[in-house]
This record gives sequence, C-alpha cells and structure tokens, in this order.
Amino acid sequence: MPSPFPLLLNFPDEILIRVRQSLTHHSDSMSWRLVCKDFHRVDLISRKALRVRRIEFLLSLIAKFENIDELDLSVCSRINDGTVSIFVGFASSSLRRLILRRSAGLSYIGLEKVTSHCTGLEMVDMSYSWRFGDREAAAVSNCEGLKEVRLDKCLGVTDVGLARIVVGCGRLERLSLKWCLQVSDLGLELLCKKCFNLRFLDLSYLKVTNESLRSISSLPKLETLVMAGCLSVDDAGLQFLEHGCPFLKKLDISRCDGISSYGLTSILRGHDGLEQLDASYCISELSTDSIYSLKNLKCLKAIRLDGTQLSSTFFNVISVHCEYLVELGLSKCLGVTDANIIQLISRCISLKVLNLTCCHSITDAAISKTATSCLKLMSLKLESCNMITERSLDQLALNCPSLEELDLTDCCGVNDKGLECLSRCSQLLSLKLGLCTNITDKGLIKIGLNCKRIHELDLYRCLGIGDAGLEALSSGCKKLMKLNLSYCNKLTDRGMGYIGHLEELCVLEIRGLHNVTSVGLTAVAAGCKRLVDLDMKQCQNVDDAGFWALASYAHNLRQLNVSSCAVSDVGLCMMMGNLTCLQDVKLVNLNKVSVRGFDLALRTCCLRIKKVKLHASLRFMLSSETLEILNAWGCKIRWD
Repeated sequence: MPSPFPLLLNFPDEILIRVRQSLTHHSDSMSWRLVCKDFHRVDLISRKALRVRRIEFLLSLIAKFENIDELDLSVCSRINDGTVSIFVGFASSSLRRLILRRSAGLSYIGLEKVTSHCTGLEMVDMSYSWRFGDREAAAVSNCEGLKEVRLDKCLGVTDVGLARIVVGCGRLERLSLKWCLQVSDLGLELLCKKCFNLRFLDLSYLKVTNESLRSISSLPKLETLVMAGCLSVDDAGLQFLEHGCPFLKKLDISRCDGISSYGLTSILRGHDGLEQLDASYCISELSTDSIYSLKNLKCLKAIRLDGTQLSSTFFNVISVHCEYLVELGLSKCLGVTDANIIQLISRCISLKVLNLTCCHSITDAAISKTATSCLKLMSLKLESCNMITERSLDQLALNCPSLEELDLTDCCGVNDKGLECLSRCSQLLSLKLGLCTNITDKGLIKIGLNCKRIHELDLYRCLGIGDAGLEALSSGCKKLMKLNLSYCNKLTDRGMGYIGHLEELCVLEIRGLHNVTSVGLTAVAAGCKRLVDLDMKQCQNVDDAGFWALASYAHNLRQLNVSSCAVSDVGLCMMMGNLTCLQDVKLVNLNKVSVRGFDLALRTCCLRIKKVKLHASLRFMLSSETLEILNAWGCKIRWD
C-alpha cells in the first residue's frame, strides 16, 4: 500500500525533526509516532527531554532515546541511591539537565554516583527533597560545569552547603534557594564574591537582612532578583540595590512587609531598564514619588501591584509613559474604576495579560473598551467582578481572537447567553466559571461544540450543570486536561461515563457528588488513563468496587483525596498497594476503615508515599513502627 505522505517522506531528517519539535501537545506527539516507521524513527532521534513515571521502564527508555539531554525523574516515587545506577552508565555522556525534585530516598551517596558519571551536567533541580542537606550539596558541587541549581525548600541546606556549591560551581548563572530557611547573610555574601556570572537569584522567604542586599548589589550581571516574603528586608536594603546590579531587568519584592514606597522609589530611580516589577501585597499605597518614578521605565513590560491602593495619577502615568506594557496585575487593588481602566488601555494597546480579580467596581464599559483596544489580549482575570454580563463577553469574542485564558469565577452576571458569546473564542485554553450559578447545560453545550482547544475548565458549584453538558464536553473538548466539577449535584454516573471519554484528562475534582456511585468512578478510572490528581472527597456513595477500579486502572495517580468516602479496610489496602505512583493522599474521616486497616494500608506504600493527611485521633492509635517507617522515608504526616 503506498504511503499517504509521499511528499513528507522525501524530506531530509533535518526538516522532519523541525516539524516534530513544533508539536507540543502530548496527543499530537503520539499521533506523529503512529503515522509510519520513518516518523517513529524521527521521534526517537529528535527527542531531547524525557520524563519517566516508573522506575522499571527507565533503562529501556534511555536506551531507546539516545539523544536526550534532559531527564526528569521528579514523579518517580522510588528513586534512591541504588536506582540511580540504572541511568548514570547510559545517559552520562549527553545528559545536561537532571530533575530530581521530591527525591526523598536519594542521599549524598547516590548523588556522588550521579556527579561522578554525568560530568556534562549544566542544571540540577533537587527542590522539595527533604533529605537534601550540606553533604548532598557537597556532592552536587563536584559538577564544575553547573550553570543552574534549584534547591527550593531543601530545609537541610545551610551556609556550609551553599559554600560548597559556590566554591565548586564557579560558572553558576541561575540559583534558586526559595524556602531554604537555614541560609543566611553569610552564605549569600560568599555567593556574591564567587559567582560573578549569576544572572538569576531567588531568595524568597529567606531570613536574610539588608546585608544580603548589600552583597547582591555587587553582582555585575544579575538580571532577575526574586525576594518574595523576605520580611527582614526594608527600604535601606533597596537603597543598596539602587546603585548596584546595572543590568537588573526583573524584580519581585512581593509580600516584603518592611518595604515602603520610599524604598520602591529608590530602586526605580536607579534601574530605568527594569522590564518586570512585582510589588504585590507589599505597599499599601503608592506615593506620588513612586508613581512619577515609573515615568523613567520606558522598557517596562509587566507590573503587578496586587493589594495596593491606586490613584488616578498612577493610571495616567502608566498610560502615557509605559505604552509597551504587556502585563498588568491589579488584583484586589483599591481605586480601580471603569474610568481609570479606560484611560489606561487607550494607550497601552499592547496589553496581553490583565488581572482585575476582586475589582468590584469594574463593569461592562471597561471590559468592552479593553476588548476593542487590546486586540492582542491573551489572559483576562475577572473573578468576583459581579457587574460583568454577556455584553462585554460578546465584545471579547468579537475583538480578541488570541484570548486563551478567562477567569469569571463568582461573576453572577454570567449566564448561558454569555457562554454562547464566549464559544466564539476558538483559541480558549482555560475557562473558569466556578460559582457562576446562572449557567446551565445549554451554555456549556455551546462551549463544548466550539472551544476545541480548551485544556482547563472550572465548574465548581455550578448547580445548573448536568450530564447533558458533560456529553457535549466529552465529544468536543478532547484535549481537556483539568476539570473541576465539585458540588455540581445534578451529575450522575451517566455524566462520569462521558468523562471517561476524555483520554487526556490529568486532574479531576468531583467533591460532594452524592449521585455518583462506583459505576461512575469505574468509568472514569478505566477511560482516563493519564489521570494524576483525583479529588473525590465526600463522594459517599462510592464503595469498595469503585476503589478496586482505581487500583486496577489508575496507575498514574500521584495525588488522591478520598476523605469522607465509604471505603473499607480491604478497599483501602488494595488501592494503596496497587497505586505505585501515589505520593500525596488524604485519608480523613474514613468511618468504615479500622485502625488496623489504616496501619496495613500505610505499610503497603510507606516506601513511596511522601505526604499523607489523617484524622488527629489516629496519632496515638497507629503503631509506632508504622509511623517510624513513614518518618524514616521522609513522609510528612498532617494530622487534621
């Protein structure tokens, strides 16, 4: 039989590789591999990144994809010092980026194996690894060529571990230390003396003081500084930055309670090349000096001032002097009115992202004007803007062909007519309609028929939505990956059957669906094989049969909430034992499960589970041996 693609098969591999690399969606990539043997071969040689979910497939996958330079093992629950030997001998020569987030079983012994074999590594991500401390940091420092290190919430790292990385990795360009609470001014001082090539630095929520900012000001190439939630930093620290970091382009000082308008003015005065500024929940009210300092930021593309009181002067200055603005965040800001927004967007026509969450004074007038002026708008957040109706939604559909994200949560003015207007937004990827009580299946059917590209849909507490709406979604929105149906009480097993047709679905929330039984859950588990996060709290009519179906089909589940469900000892043990990828589980108020049932279920998964939520009464009932094993493997237990 002749090939249906004779022209494509005559192209050289270089062209086919470029075509293959342009496919970003998982389903498109799978379709490419199934076309013919040549396309499958091109897929093998063009793949650069590999994310492995199961350790037992790691060796065969590495052998198959010979040219990978990025390996992501963050969802592999059983990575430890022994299993790293599987890949270091095969991927060592080409590997450049290694992601080992949440690797609870990996110590300095395993990391030393990795760094001794993978000498070409340029990036290592160990974020949220509870065991990672100074000895592990010393092992990482053996990679002299490292340019990027991510250590978010590695609570065991101190100034000593940071010093080892700084001394060993002199070429470092990007470093993230978010939530590394034992790193102090001393460690950052050494960092700034040794790593002159540093371009990105994240210090969010560290207990550093102004002395750290004095050191950071000496970094000659720093472009991005993130210091959200640094409560010990104040205006004096920002004054150090005023005359330092000449190439600073992005600054995040959100939730820094010690900073006032005075400090913000000083840093704006010294960095007229700033492109992105985030001062959310930092300054209660912008002073006149701060507002006029914005005049000099001719390159400003993004500014977020969530939670700040703003005057009409601010909107006037932004509209006149920041006409290249692409993103504006005004969530929960006081002083945001229709008149101010209309004035702003009359000049800032390049705006692509606009956040007006909880700006209660905004009406159709401002949104309609935004739609007709900002034709490149891609993201619009209007949560709790209760005066929005179908009038402005019609203008968005008519004038904003690139709109991809729209948040209408708790907008009580949105109805089926509004959804019919939005259904013309063919590029829509994310739509949030939670608490929109005036929408029904009629409107949702319009979305399902026309918004074919949608990835995320939130229908939280949309009480008018039933099985007919889900039928339209399942037939039209085949690329849906995230769906929230919590407390949509009209849904039944029939609706769950339609959800089972969404093969790309990864995240599903179905809390409080009392009309759903094990039959509906079985349909979801059997059809949605890519499901990784399931929240079914208070689904009280699902019994063991439904949980057996989860155990049999949902092998990729990583997060699960079954609190207040009707599972028994047998069903819980079966589920916890079979779901080998499960890392985070909530097991509160399971009245049909005995203490022995909890004990056995936790033992079946104790080597891979990383977070578990239990009722507080079990703290003194579970065996001490079980709790010790969970603790030894880094499982965090939250007692509710």
